[in-house]
Amino acid sequence: MSVNKVILIGRLGRDPESRYMSNNEPVCNFSIATDETWKDRDGNRQQRTEWHNIVMYRRLAEIAQQYLKKGQQVYIEGKIQSRKYTGKDGIERTAYDIVANEMKMLGGKGDSGGDYPPQSGHTPEPPRRPAADSAPEHSDDLADDIPF
Repeated sequence: MSVNKVILIGRLGRDPESRYMSNNEPVCNFSIATDETWKDRDGNRQQRTEWHNIVMYRRLAEIAQQYLKKGQQVYIEGKIQSRKYTGKDGIERTAYDIVANEMKMLGGKGDSGGDYPPQSGHTPEPPRRPAADSAPEHSDDLADDIPF
């Protein structure tokens, strides 16, 4: 048995770029940054940023292209996939991509996020306003922003 699963929460380093494959299915690429912060032996704050290449296909690619923007925080779930390529210098290299199968927009208004997070594989719907004669609903559910 083996498992190839990745979960990332990070911010987009650039707007998504989309194209269509030969079978006319959309594919979307972008990068996200994850940060790690710690204190060294002298008590100084240290930080390291890792960049991850994200690839999305089909409907998820369409949703990402439509709703994601540079700087926005996003939850990504998928698998690691390697690919070989030859650089401009003629040397063969290996790149590692995260092929996403789940995506959730994080943050709220003013955080480069939308008013609502579209779920992977689902067509987003605009938020609904309560009818004028109905009482507003009260909810103690704070898990809306938790990606899992």
